[in-house]
Amino acid sequence: MRRSRPEHESIDETLRACGIIPTAQRVRIGRMVLTRPTHFSAEQLYERVNLAGNHVSKATVYNTLGLFVEKDLLRRVLVGTGKVFYDSNMTAHHHFYDVESGELGDIDAGEIEIRALPKTADDVQIEGIDVVVRVRRAAS
Repeated sequence: MRRSRPEHESIDETLRACGIIPTAQRVRIGRMVLTRPTHFSAEQLYERVNLAGNHVSKATVYNTLGLFVEKDLLRRVLVGTGKVFYDSNMTAHHHFYDVESGELGDIDAGEIEIRALPKTADDVQIEGIDVVVRVRRAAS
């Protein structure tokens, strides 16, 4: 179940409510990614955190992102082989991925209609559907 963060709740409170110990590094990262809807790669976040004057190792960034995904604070968006983004918008939606610029944009869930789903084994249920529409600028 995805958890939305009430506006009045601090990052510390959000992390605690999810069973995460709010270390200084986790809170710094949380402030950068949980306060507004945003898309980013782990590398972009690593650069952003360290440019802000807060030294955080790559391992800490990756581990924190993994923990935030596990606790439903972020979602992982796979846009291609080896290309992963993170999204702090936890509402149901899909994505455009611009293969030239590397930018990720939201598509409202109501704009995509899925008419049928594949059959699954009896002991398997579908948890969710993530659609990524890859785009590029048309040649003029």
